[in-house]
Amino acid sequence: MGPQTPLLVLLLLSLPKSLQGQQQHLVEYMERRLAALEERLAQCQDQSSRHAAELRDFKNKMLPLLEAAEKERETLRSEADTIAGRVDRLEREVDYLETQNPAPPCIEVDEKATGGPGPKTKGRRNEKYDILTECSHTISQVRSMKILKRFGSSAGMWTKDPLGHSEKIFVLDGTQNDTAYVFPRLRDFTLSTAARKASRVRLPFPWVGTGQLVYGGFLYYARRPPGGPGGGEDRGDMLQLIKFHLANRTVVDSSVFPAEGLIPPYGLSKDTYIDLAADEEGLWAVYATQEDDQHLCLAKLDPQTLDTEQQWDTPCPRENAEAAFVICGALYVVYNTRPASRARVQCSFDASGALTPEQAAHPYFPRRYGAHASLRYNPRERQLYAWDDGYQIVYKLEMRKKEEEV
Repeated sequence: MGPQTPLLVLLLLSLPKSLQGQQQHLVEYMERRLAALEERLAQCQDQSSRHAAELRDFKNKMLPLLEAAEKERETLRSEADTIAGRVDRLEREVDYLETQNPAPPCIEVDEKATGGPGPKTKGRRNEKYDILTECSHTISQVRSMKILKRFGSSAGMWTKDPLGHSEKIFVLDGTQNDTAYVFPRLRDFTLSTAARKASRVRLPFPWVGTGQLVYGGFLYYARRPPGGPGGGEDRGDMLQLIKFHLANRTVVDSSVFPAEGLIPPYGLSKDTYIDLAADEEGLWAVYATQEDDQHLCLAKLDPQTLDTEQQWDTPCPRENAEAAFVICGALYVVYNTRPASRARVQCSFDASGALTPEQAAHPYFPRRYGAHASLRYNPRERQLYAWDDGYQIVYKLEMRKKEEEV
């Protein structure tokens, strides 16, 4: 017993006998509890020592395995880099072989047999186009690409005004909407808080598809007109072109597009029925009809009145087409596959006849995310503004004279 035991004995002797017995039992109980606690502490120390030893053994076993895994990862990374380099070389070799053995060119429009007269329109059909400018260049290759950001949904359109001197960026998100975003400059659009920098323009009618265009201070877009007299439903095979003044925010003109039985011109873009384009020559429209549901049609529009000046049946197929653009009066159609792959200009049609199919280049676009929902050519900058699965991309183009051989 400890040194305090005599004191406890004296205290017990000084108490009555009944209380002395109770105190004796309490002391014995406390001593038993303390002994049990000391035993449990000793067991915990033993278990902690055993666990520490097991942890050291486990660490000694795992260190060699981790070192082996790190070496294996470095080996796999090196093999992946080697494979990526081989794939890049293979793509360059495929591009070279394609230039040496190009795909069979589309037939010229003069040799294309038509299946009878088309629908009655205001413009001339399938006649050579007289170029009004000194435009004589064509696309040679896609020189570079720059991915700016991801904004909005998977489908949309963004562009600059090719006739304007401002740096404003116009963004139309979605295939059916009535609000356009206008950014003061490209840098404001690339910011993470871009939506705060934009002014919103509410349109009187919602657009359909991704075929909109900003040209000369006006927004040109297609809408579904209301049904016929007494009908409240939309006509799915007819579209109305709207000319909207962006500064005044008013509709200055509109016209029902003079083609019956409209169908989506691009097999991979089911929401677009009319794709508007601008180049050095003015305003164009790419479309397709049920009369020839295998090929695209091209129309030259009057930007002042929206009248159709001239129309052409092109040899470019609709199947696997995803987008198109016009340069110097020549239509370039971009194709892809339904599981998204590398897009390529695979068919071209020059309305003036200056560029023959044998002279046309069929360049690839760099690898991207999905498929182009829209492509807008800026003749002043000679680059394309692309919308690819929600990403906004700029493609810089390299040009050459039409007369030069590929």
